[in-house]
Amino acid sequence: MKKYDNVTIFDHPLVNHKVAILRNEKTSMKEFRELIEEITTLMTFECLKEGVPTVEVQVKTPLETCTQRVIKDNSIVIVPILRAGLGMVNGVHVLFPSAKVGHIGLCRNEETLEPVEYYAKFPDGIEDKLVLIVDPMLATGGSACDAIEMLKRRGCKDIKFMAIIGAPEGVSRVAEQHPDVHVFVSTLDRCLNDKGYILPGLGDAGDRIFGTK
Repeated sequence: MKKYDNVTIFDHPLVNHKVAILRNEKTSMKEFRELIEEITTLMTFECLKEGVPTVEVQVKTPLETCTQRVIKDNSIVIVPILRAGLGMVNGVHVLFPSAKVGHIGLCRNEETLEPVEYYAKFPDGIEDKLVLIVDPMLATGGSACDAIEMLKRRGCKDIKFMAIIGAPEGVSRVAEQHPDVHVFVSTLDRCLNDKGYILPGLGDAGDRIFGTK
Protein backbone atom coordinates (compact mmCIF):
# COMPACT_ATOMS: atom_id res chain seq x y z
CA MET A 1 0.00 0.00 0.00
CA LYS A 2 1.14 3.53 -0.76
CA LYS A 3 2.41 5.51 2.23
CA TYR A 4 0.30 8.45 3.39
CA ASP A 5 1.30 11.27 5.71
CA ASN A 6 -2.10 11.08 7.41
CA VAL A 7 -2.02 7.33 8.15
CA THR A 8 -0.44 5.64 11.17
CA ILE A 9 -0.19 1.84 11.20
CA PHE A 10 0.72 0.48 14.62
CA ASP A 11 3.49 -2.06 15.10
CA HIS A 12 3.42 -2.65 18.84
CA PRO A 13 4.08 -6.12 20.29
CA LEU A 14 1.37 -5.81 22.94
CA VAL A 15 -1.23 -4.69 20.39
CA ASN A 16 -0.17 -7.45 17.99
CA HIS A 17 -0.50 -10.02 20.77
CA LYS A 18 -4.03 -8.92 21.59
CA VAL A 19 -5.04 -8.79 17.92
CA ALA A 20 -3.88 -12.40 17.49
CA ILE A 21 -6.26 -13.50 20.26
CA LEU A 22 -9.00 -11.26 18.84
CA ARG A 23 -8.80 -13.01 15.45
CA ASN A 24 -9.18 -16.52 16.88
CA GLU A 25 -12.62 -17.93 16.08
CA LYS A 26 -12.65 -19.69 19.45
CA THR A 27 -12.26 -16.46 21.45
CA SER A 28 -15.40 -16.00 23.57
CA MET A 29 -17.72 -13.01 23.25
CA LYS A 30 -16.68 -11.76 26.69
CA GLU A 31 -12.96 -11.95 25.92
CA PHE A 32 -13.49 -10.49 22.44
CA ARG A 33 -15.29 -7.48 23.89
CA GLU A 34 -12.59 -6.98 26.53
CA LEU A 35 -9.83 -7.19 23.93
CA ILE A 36 -11.55 -4.59 21.74
CA GLU A 37 -11.58 -2.20 24.70
CA GLU A 38 -7.97 -2.95 25.69
CA ILE A 39 -6.64 -2.44 22.15
CA THR A 40 -8.66 0.76 21.85
CA THR A 41 -7.12 2.13 25.05
CA LEU A 42 -3.61 1.37 23.82
CA MET A 43 -4.34 3.03 20.49
CA THR A 44 -5.98 6.08 22.08
CA PHE A 45 -2.81 6.80 24.03
CA GLU A 46 -0.94 7.19 20.74
CA CYS A 47 -3.78 8.68 18.71
CA LEU A 48 -4.40 11.56 21.09
CA LYS A 49 -0.85 12.34 22.14
CA GLU A 50 -0.94 15.35 19.80
CA GLY A 51 -3.63 17.87 19.04
CA VAL A 52 -5.59 17.54 22.28
CA PRO A 53 -6.58 21.00 23.61
CA THR A 54 -4.85 21.78 26.92
CA VAL A 55 -4.83 24.65 29.40
CA GLU A 56 -2.43 25.71 32.15
CA VAL A 57 -3.44 25.30 35.79
CA GLN A 58 -1.74 25.93 39.09
CA VAL A 59 -1.20 22.82 41.23
CA LYS A 60 -0.15 22.97 44.87
CA THR A 61 2.14 20.09 45.77
CA PRO A 62 3.21 19.29 49.35
CA LEU A 63 6.28 21.44 48.70
CA GLU A 64 5.27 24.30 46.39
CA THR A 65 2.92 25.51 43.69
CA CYS A 66 3.72 24.64 40.07
CA THR A 67 2.24 25.20 36.63
CA GLN A 68 0.86 22.12 34.91
CA ARG A 69 -0.97 21.51 31.62
CA VAL A 70 -4.25 19.59 31.74
CA ILE A 71 -6.74 18.61 29.06
CA LYS A 72 -9.36 21.27 28.46
CA ASP A 73 -12.80 20.35 29.78
CA ASN A 74 -15.40 19.24 27.22
CA SER A 75 -12.92 19.27 24.35
CA ILE A 76 -13.19 15.69 23.01
CA VAL A 77 -16.14 13.84 21.46
CA ILE A 78 -16.13 10.11 20.69
CA VAL A 79 -18.25 9.13 17.68
CA PRO A 80 -18.71 5.37 17.23
CA ILE A 81 -20.10 4.10 13.93
CA LEU A 82 -22.98 1.85 14.97
CA ARG A 83 -23.03 -0.77 15.92
CA ALA A 84 -19.56 -2.29 16.23
CA GLY A 85 -18.01 1.09 17.08
CA LEU A 86 -19.85 0.99 20.41
CA GLY A 87 -17.42 -1.70 21.51
CA MET A 88 -14.55 0.81 21.38
CA VAL A 89 -16.14 3.63 23.40
CA ASN A 90 -15.21 2.33 26.85
CA GLY A 91 -11.63 1.87 25.68
CA VAL A 92 -11.40 5.62 25.00
CA HIS A 93 -13.30 6.49 28.18
CA VAL A 94 -10.63 4.74 30.27
CA LEU A 95 -8.30 7.63 29.37
CA PHE A 96 -10.88 10.36 28.75
CA PRO A 97 -13.82 9.57 31.04
CA SER A 98 -15.51 12.95 30.55
CA ALA A 99 -15.57 12.75 26.73
CA LYS A 100 -19.08 13.08 25.33
CA VAL A 101 -20.38 10.55 22.81
CA GLY A 102 -22.17 11.07 19.50
CA HIS A 103 -23.57 8.28 17.34
CA ILE A 104 -23.65 7.57 13.62
CA GLY A 105 -25.78 4.70 12.33
CA LEU A 106 -24.64 3.27 8.99
CA CYS A 107 -25.55 -0.12 7.57
CA ARG A 108 -24.04 -1.71 4.50
CA ASN A 109 -26.03 -2.37 1.35
CA GLU A 110 -25.02 -5.98 0.66
CA GLU A 111 -25.35 -5.49 -3.12
CA THR A 112 -23.41 -2.25 -3.57
CA LEU A 113 -21.29 -2.63 -0.38
CA GLU A 114 -21.90 1.10 0.19
CA PRO A 115 -23.15 2.49 3.54
CA VAL A 116 -26.71 3.67 4.17
CA GLU A 117 -27.35 6.19 6.97
CA TYR A 118 -30.13 5.41 9.43
CA TYR A 119 -29.23 7.43 12.56
CA ALA A 120 -27.20 10.46 13.63
CA LYS A 121 -27.08 12.30 16.98
CA PHE A 122 -24.28 14.49 18.31
CA PRO A 123 -23.53 16.60 21.39
CA ASP A 124 -24.12 20.35 21.10
CA GLY A 125 -21.07 22.27 19.97
CA ILE A 126 -19.39 19.27 18.35
CA GLU A 127 -18.05 21.55 15.61
CA ASP A 128 -15.63 23.07 18.12
CA LYS A 129 -14.36 19.75 19.56
CA LEU A 130 -11.71 17.23 18.68
CA VAL A 131 -13.78 14.38 17.21
CA LEU A 132 -12.55 10.79 17.37
CA ILE A 133 -14.50 8.45 15.07
CA VAL A 134 -14.15 4.80 16.07
CA ASP A 135 -15.00 1.59 14.20
CA PRO A 136 -13.20 -1.74 14.69
CA MET A 137 -13.07 -2.53 10.96
CA LEU A 138 -12.00 -0.24 8.12
CA ALA A 139 -12.95 -2.36 5.09
CA THR A 140 -14.10 -0.56 1.91
CA GLY A 141 -13.83 2.83 3.60
CA GLY A 142 -17.36 3.77 2.61
CA SER A 143 -18.75 4.08 6.14
CA ALA A 144 -15.68 5.94 7.35
CA CYS A 145 -15.84 8.47 4.50
CA ASP A 146 -19.59 8.98 4.96
CA ALA A 147 -19.14 9.50 8.71
CA ILE A 148 -16.36 12.03 8.13
CA GLU A 149 -18.40 13.89 5.52
CA MET A 150 -21.41 13.95 7.85
CA LEU A 151 -19.32 15.57 10.58
CA LYS A 152 -17.70 18.04 8.20
CA ARG A 153 -21.15 19.18 7.05
CA ARG A 154 -21.84 20.00 10.72
CA GLY A 155 -18.74 22.19 10.81
CA CYS A 156 -16.25 19.77 12.42
CA LYS A 157 -12.67 20.59 11.46
CA ASP A 158 -10.57 18.52 13.88
CA ILE A 159 -11.32 14.86 13.13
CA LYS A 160 -9.38 11.64 13.71
CA PHE A 161 -10.40 8.14 12.69
CA MET A 162 -9.40 5.01 14.59
CA ALA A 163 -9.87 1.36 13.53
CA ILE A 164 -8.40 -1.87 14.87
CA ILE A 165 -8.22 -3.82 11.59
CA GLY A 166 -7.86 -2.12 8.21
CA ALA A 167 -7.79 -3.24 4.59
CA PRO A 168 -5.46 -1.42 2.16
CA GLU A 169 -8.46 -0.50 -0.01
CA GLY A 170 -10.31 1.22 2.82
CA VAL A 171 -7.29 2.92 4.36
CA SER A 172 -6.27 4.35 0.97
CA ARG A 173 -9.80 5.55 0.22
CA VAL A 174 -10.10 7.49 3.49
CA ALA A 175 -6.55 8.86 3.30
CA GLU A 176 -7.07 10.16 -0.24
CA GLN A 177 -10.60 11.51 0.14
CA HIS A 178 -9.86 13.17 3.49
CA PRO A 179 -6.17 14.13 3.67
CA ASP A 180 -6.94 16.43 6.63
CA VAL A 181 -8.13 13.48 8.77
CA HIS A 182 -5.49 11.35 10.48
CA VAL A 183 -6.26 7.63 10.24
CA PHE A 184 -4.97 5.26 12.95
CA VAL A 185 -5.06 1.50 12.35
CA SER A 186 -3.61 -1.11 14.68
CA THR A 187 -3.16 -3.76 11.99
CA LEU A 188 -3.17 -3.59 8.19
CA ASP A 189 -4.53 -6.80 6.66
CA ARG A 190 -4.03 -8.26 3.19
CA CYS A 191 -7.14 -7.36 1.17
CA LEU A 192 -10.93 -7.51 0.82
CA ASN A 193 -12.80 -10.54 -0.50
CA ASP A 194 -15.58 -10.29 -3.11
CA LYS A 195 -18.13 -9.61 -0.34
CA GLY A 196 -16.15 -6.69 1.09
CA TYR A 197 -14.86 -8.54 4.16
CA ILE A 198 -11.29 -8.08 5.33
CA LEU A 199 -8.87 -11.00 4.91
CA PRO A 200 -7.64 -12.55 7.13
CA GLY A 201 -9.75 -10.26 9.35
CA LEU A 202 -11.68 -11.50 12.37
CA GLY A 203 -15.18 -12.01 11.03
CA ASP A 204 -18.04 -9.60 11.74
CA ALA A 205 -16.89 -7.46 14.68
CA GLY A 206 -20.45 -6.43 15.60
CA ASP A 207 -21.66 -10.02 15.73
CA ARG A 208 -18.70 -11.07 17.86
CA ILE A 209 -19.09 -8.13 20.27
CA PHE A 210 -22.85 -8.55 20.77
CA GLY A 211 -23.31 -12.28 20.17
CA THR A 212 -25.51 -11.94 17.09
CA LYS A 213 -25.32 -13.47 13.63
